[in-house]
Amino acid sequence: MATHKLIIAGFGGQGVMLIGQMIAYAGMLEGKEVTWMPSYGPEMRGGTANCSVIVSDKRISSPIVTEATAVAVMNLPSLTKFESMIKPGGQLFVNTSLIKEQPSRDDVEIYKIDATEIALNLHNEKASNMVILGAIVNETGMVKLESIEKVMEKLFTGKKAKLLPLNREALTAWEA
Repeated sequence: MATHKLIIAGFGGQGVMLIGQMIAYAGMLEGKEVTWMPSYGPEMRGGTANCSVIVSDKRISSPIVTEATAVAVMNLPSLTKFESMIKPGGQLFVNTSLIKEQPSRDDVEIYKIDATEIALNLHNEKASNMVILGAIVNETGMVKLESIEKVMEKLFTGKKAKLLPLNREALTAWEA
C-alpha cells in the first residue's frame, strides 16, 4: 500500500469532517498509520470547511497535506481552492449536484458524483456525504468498505442507530 493523502472540503454542515474522521478511524481499525486534521478557521460560517486525512502503512512525518493523492469537493469554492493541490495522476471527486463548472485539470482522474441527487433518491439529502465517502473508499482503496461499516456501527448509536441502514445504502449508491 502506498501513502494516501486526502483533502475533503465543502460548506460547513455538509459532513466533510465526519467523512475524514470515518476514514481515519477505519485506517486505525486496519492497523495503519493515520492522521486527521480539521480546518475550521474564519471560513466556518458559509465558507469552505475542510480536513485532511493521511492513511499509510509507514510512519507519517507530518499531518499537513501540500500535495494530495485525492481531493473530494462538495461545493464550488472548494473546487476552486483545492483542485490545484492534487498531484498529477491523482483523483478528484466532485459533487456535481452543487458544482456545475468543469474541473480545469486534465492530468487527474475525475469522478463526477451527483451526491445530493443520489441522497435525495434515498429519501435523505444529508446522506450525500456518505455517497461521496463510498466513492472515495471504492476508488482510492485507502481503507476497506467493511472497516467504514464497522466505524458506522460505533458512531451511529442511540438515537442515531436508526440512520445505519440509510448510511450503509448511501455508501454503495454511486457506481463509477
